Amino acid sequence: MALHPELLAVTEAIVERSRDTRAAYLDRIARAAEDGPARAHLTCGNQAHAYAAMGDAKEALAEGRAPNLGIVTAYNDMLSAHQPFERFPDLIRGAAARAGGTAQVAGGVPAMCDGVTQGQTGMELSLFSRDVIAMAAGVALSHNTFDAAVFLGVCDKIVPGLVIAAASFGHVPAVFLPAGPMTSGLPNDEKAKVRQRFAAGEIGRDELMAAEMASYHGPGTCTFYGTANSNQMLMELMGLHLPGASFVNPGTDLRDALTEAGAARALEITALGNDYRPAGRILDERAFVNGIVGLMATGGSTNLVIHLPAMARAAGIRLDIEDFARLSAVTPLMARVYPNGLADVNHFHAAGGLGFLIGELLDAGLLHPDTETVAGPGLARYTEEPKLVDGALTWQAGAGASTNEKILRPAGAAFQPSGGLRALDGNLGRGIIKTSAVAPERHAIEARARIFDDQDAVKAAFKAGEFTEDTVIVVRFQGPRANGMPELHGLTPTLSVLQDRGLKVALVTDGRMSGASGKVPAAIHVSPEAAEGGPLARLADGDMIRLDAGAGTLDVVSAGALDRAPASPDLSANETGLGRDLFAAFRAHVRPATEGAGVVV
Repeated sequence: MALHPELLAVTEAIVERSRDTRAAYLDRIARAAEDGPARAHLTCGNQAHAYAAMGDAKEALAEGRAPNLGIVTAYNDMLSAHQPFERFPDLIRGAAARAGGTAQVAGGVPAMCDGVTQGQTGMELSLFSRDVIAMAAGVALSHNTFDAAVFLGVCDKIVPGLVIAAASFGHVPAVFLPAGPMTSGLPNDEKAKVRQRFAAGEIGRDELMAAEMASYHGPGTCTFYGTANSNQMLMELMGLHLPGASFVNPGTDLRDALTEAGAARALEITALGNDYRPAGRILDERAFVNGIVGLMATGGSTNLVIHLPAMARAAGIRLDIEDFARLSAVTPLMARVYPNGLADVNHFHAAGGLGFLIGELLDAGLLHPDTETVAGPGLARYTEEPKLVDGALTWQAGAGASTNEKILRPAGAAFQPSGGLRALDGNLGRGIIKTSAVAPERHAIEARARIFDDQDAVKAAFKAGEFTEDTVIVVRFQGPRANGMPELHGLTPTLSVLQDRGLKVALVTDGRMSGASGKVPAAIHVSPEAAEGGPLARLADGDMIRLDAGAGTLDVVSAGALDRAPASPDLSANETGLGRDLFAAFRAHVRPATEGAGVVV
């Protein structure tokens, strides 16, 4: 199948935009690779420090002939998604030894849970934690004793931060090893209904707590299709996972076998062998285009519209939100996974999962088939699925058909012809809107605005019964410079209740809504943000705002609205407490959301 012309056009636009920065990046990693395996250049004292605790592996490490893996882990046992990583270093060390190599935990990186901090002060550190993770992983790899790296991470900011680090050490091969989703618990739609009933005052906290505990009930990634599971999809589409690795449940024999196989594969692709696959070469323009297409085909998290540009920038590649919109327009929405449907990721995986989806997109000419991956050249092998046959891991042809077309459909019979993400541009700035779960009749709204400077004020107005007509709710001063750009997912139940009462409502914000945003139209990541004096800072209650997802526009239509002086609220409360004072330099120097909201890239 010939490649879709728009796929080619967007890729060429990215290549041209990135020509100088990508060339400089490739030159830098080529020069780093020319030095050969790093341990050969360390002094005896350097090496003695590095190997002191390695027991029987000391001799092999000192000889420097066998490859040594650096394990960068985001393990903690507060995150359900990362708790399974506790066992992974032992599995990796054992697999490395059987393959004739060695492995060491190079370092750990922080991993915070947005589910714990949602609506809390700690959420103001969440986005910036991505850059901290990249820096911490960089520190781990700076010992320069590793021939390849394996990265253990799953959730929202963790995988993007680890990819930034992998790209920064782009001469070093990198394999990402996931932990897998928890088994299915209380269905996500039932959980959402309980949340809405609580927001409406119909039930008490005890019933809400019971529902939440039944939904988030064990080790593994949360089962809705939010940022964490979107990350896992991206790692397959971009060739940093082994094929079919993303959605195998933790604690299973197949999960352990994939972890061990990933470690063994990392040893095979170092510069010591004949199949050298540095991370910086895998992370090229085509890989990022494939990742964006996968995001659109699955209705993935809007957070990745921030993370992917930052990840790409670390590899010398420049993405723009218009790239996402153009690819979304030609990519069919093939999956319905909560919040875009009733199924969870386990149901999606059972219906054919990423192997089926990748095969369909390849046949439709919507993926670059010739990318490099950690598994080898070409994306076709990612249509296969891993199996344990007589205890041995093997890959077999996927089913070739969806087993449940309520969850996963062929590209030619998709749920909708486009991916459901639009770029917005107008006199209020640039932003995005995710429409894959929004009813078509709600894609456009023109209504008077209510202006709020934080989400708690919205909830207070709701409890006071102040929303009685169609309304565009503007929540400003939520961008990265103002307060670190926390997710505003806590507004979803409130806005959903208003919509269910028959009102047309929309959210406009310079903040984030996360991968769990759903059926209420939300113009998010609006830039320039209010804290920089952007147009949102000039709005007032009663201004008429028009949001049109179909036309890709976001405007205030009230005469003279943008002639006002920008509001300048006291943001000092966002500067201290729970570590926020440590991030003042990040808030002062962060890039706009449309460029990835990065500090270190």
